[in-house]
Amino acid sequence: MDARDFVIVGYDAAELLDIACVVAALECANWYGAAPYYKVRLATPGARPIDCGPTVTLQPGEILERITGPIDTLLVSGGSGSQDAAGNRLILGHVRRLAAESRRVASVCTGTWILAAAGILDGRRTTTHWRWAAELAAAHPEVRVDADPIFIRDGNVYTSAGVTSALDLTLALIEEDNGPELARVVARQLVTYLQRPGNQAQMSVFTAPPPPSDGLVRKVVDHITAHLSADLAVATLAAHAGVSERHLTRLFLRHLGQPPGRFVRQARVEAAAHLLTSTTLPMAAVAGRCGLGTAESLRQAFLDRYGVSPSHYRRTQSRAALQQAE
Repeated sequence: MDARDFVIVGYDAAELLDIACVVAALECANWYGAAPYYKVRLATPGARPIDCGPTVTLQPGEILERITGPIDTLLVSGGSGSQDAAGNRLILGHVRRLAAESRRVASVCTGTWILAAAGILDGRRTTTHWRWAAELAAAHPEVRVDADPIFIRDGNVYTSAGVTSALDLTLALIEEDNGPELARVVARQLVTYLQRPGNQAQMSVFTAPPPPSDGLVRKVVDHITAHLSADLAVATLAAHAGVSERHLTRLFLRHLGQPPGRFVRQARVEAAAHLLTSTTLPMAAVAGRCGLGTAESLRQAFLDRYGVSPSHYRRTQSRAALQQAE
């Protein structure tokens, strides 16, 4: 192929940003020297317009049914219409057909519903918008859903989290195709940081879900986050809440989707991540403040959750590092 054929699949009520982030990054890469360049095509069934809400309607340039391979990259966008699209046999059939003719396949946000319904994610580790991860996992038990990362690569299949993570994924694809320098150029031109690593958690103070509706669970969560360096064993937490360990575990599973012990470890590691990027505290001090004990325990917990060491995370994600990358 003289050009990298990059086909974006849309549908009614696809998310505008899911599409725009990808298109803008690829066209910027073309402008600044990708070779071969990206031939970006937006396709829908019958080339029907994409109603992105009351303000914007997109007019695709391609008829999905008429596209044939070979294709370099097939990407399925997300959006509020994704579950309806996942139940559309025509869309699923053509996504399945084109995926078999593509070098790599990707989705943004809830586009994972469509890839999952098409059987493309069976047995694969995948991510999606945190809000819909549990529902996707319940609907498709054959898919290994991980709500934490910004994007995941499993073989030649890439999935990304919510909305603007489309930009992180596309920057990663540009780097994979052309090297880090072009990815840096594109990031600068789009006035964004260099792409966040895919294993960086999508859940942050800005995107975290609302507090649990159950008053007792909320009380225990507040206690955990305020006393990370204290004894937070399940027995201790249950005693603090005045319930049995079994009942507390049942409540955490119902309202938070995970047992108390796992929630505590997650809260500690996320607090450590914040300290690593916002302070110059030694690793041992970070571990102590967050209840992780030793620097080695911190390292192992970080590797388990993010797939990188604490030192690597600090080096690439600290405020100083991000300012240097601007």
